[in-house]
Amino acid sequence: MSEKKLANEVAIVTGSDSESGWWTDAKHGSEGLRKAAIMNSTSKQTHEESLVQVPAGSVVLEGNLSIPVNAIGVVLFAHGSGSSRHSPRNRDVAETLQAAGLATLLIDLLTAEEEAVDSRTKKLRFDIALLRDRLISAIDWLTQNPNTRDLPIGCFGASTGAAGALMAAAERPEIVHAVVSRGGRPDLAEPVLDRVQAPTLLIVGGNDPSVIDLNQQTMAHLLCEKQLEIVPNATHLFEEPGALSEVARLAGLWFQRHLLPPKELGPHLTSLDEEGNREEL
Repeated sequence: MSEKKLANEVAIVTGSDSESGWWTDAKHGSEGLRKAAIMNSTSKQTHEESLVQVPAGSVVLEGNLSIPVNAIGVVLFAHGSGSSRHSPRNRDVAETLQAAGLATLLIDLLTAEEEAVDSRTKKLRFDIALLRDRLISAIDWLTQNPNTRDLPIGCFGASTGAAGALMAAAERPEIVHAVVSRGGRPDLAEPVLDRVQAPTLLIVGGNDPSVIDLNQQTMAHLLCEKQLEIVPNATHLFEEPGALSEVARLAGLWFQRHLLPPKELGPHLTSLDEEGNREEL
């Protein structure tokens, strides 16, 4: 794994050590590359998965909540345009996060009736205020649910869902501790970007020039800790071999780093020191 810094906050990822089971991280630039691994990555991690119903104003949203053993945080997924909680890309990312010790909530942001309307008009998917309000309801639900109320919360948004996630983070600054956008339209949240406090990672495909431009514009408006990662040769949906795995790896590292201080991660995360010896963070 190697990466090339374009600026202080922009990196092009050029490889991965995922085949060896290690996640690679760049820390503070001058310190070079670190390697991080989930100690139980070689074994199947047991977790509970349940269908949940989340009240959101006058409607009830359905979601899938998965909680691995000894979860260190929970990530709320905001799906993109014309998608749902059954998005195979988001589910693939969620499985990786679960293996990293993170609970996940994949939720439908529209009801079945609203999806039927949106499939014809394509208007509700761009109603960012509606997506924001639905995500805020889900965030509040996570803080009240007995199984998740003690877990720090992060948001993972795709396409228009990324804008909704950033707007929700701006409204819940003390609750949302990290945001990750995959091929997102964070520019649609421009009116509140300067209010976002959660560390924000923007991931874009290298062959998605228009979205790269929009994300670069977003970087200029964000005042929080922020980073733009460009995955080479990946298009908007990250359908190329290894592209989505790289998204999941980058997202996992970001959430692990920001949902809990390293010293509190306990046995979930280990690293290699300067001499190559494995040590617990």
